[in-house]
Amino acid sequence: MILRHDNFPSQHIPARHVHIWLPNDYEQQPESRFSVLYMHDGQNLFNPVTATAGQTWGVAEALEKLMAAGSVRPTIIVGIFNHRDRWAEYWPERPLAHPNFQHLKQKFRAAFTAPVRSEAYLRFLIEELKPFVDATYRTHPEREETFIMGSSMGGLISLYAVCEYPEVFAGAGCLSTHWPAVEGIFLPYLEDALPSPGQHKLYFDYGTETLDALYEPLQKPVDALLAAKGYKQNLDWITRKFDGAAHNEPAWRARIHIPLTFLLEK
Repeated sequence: MILRHDNFPSQHIPARHVHIWLPNDYEQQPESRFSVLYMHDGQNLFNPVTATAGQTWGVAEALEKLMAAGSVRPTIIVGIFNHRDRWAEYWPERPLAHPNFQHLKQKFRAAFTAPVRSEAYLRFLIEELKPFVDATYRTHPEREETFIMGSSMGGLISLYAVCEYPEVFAGAGCLSTHWPAVEGIFLPYLEDALPSPGQHKLYFDYGTETLDALYEPLQKPVDALLAAKGYKQNLDWITRKFDGAAHNEPAWRARIHIPLTFLLEK
């Protein structure tokens, strides 16, 4: 079941649609509570009519199968539609505050048609959307039961959310993370901002075709940093390479069960 909250209002960012997927068990088990997965680019998740090129992630179907098999915890998906200023909302803001990168501010900001507002976007998630979801639906509101996921720039903002709000999110799924957008400035930020290992899960992946062909050399330093910080591979973090996979919804649909299982396993 998908429930629509169209033009969801915010004091921080422009209103946008929010669609919430409830698994079959939500109605069948009226006393149960559910973990929550927040996902960016929500128009691409459930409905081919609103999705890019008519292709969805198939995430609801994948999660329903995993729950039926007992592989993951019962979970609700909150799909947040993007805005025309998607890059400005998903581009991590705080790295440019680093004293070593003041000279790059104008260069990076010149690439946007609107002021960078990822801090405002995250405040919308934390201060407005999450309280509404927790008050309206039978959720587990605790950090241990709250996750965030996206692809490309959505992968960046998901990682950024865990770093900025480690007390809110237990893990992030970052598919085809668009590292070129923050090349040269994000790694120093991560060195300071990564939460301590052991209480958060981070999932990364990339393909080898189209935009994804750019990602492997930029993912490797992130993997090295995670290992140096004490993150245990396959326990605290996973990075997967998918040969032949491109940068699109069919590619993410083909492997969405992997990050879902890693983040939401019982």
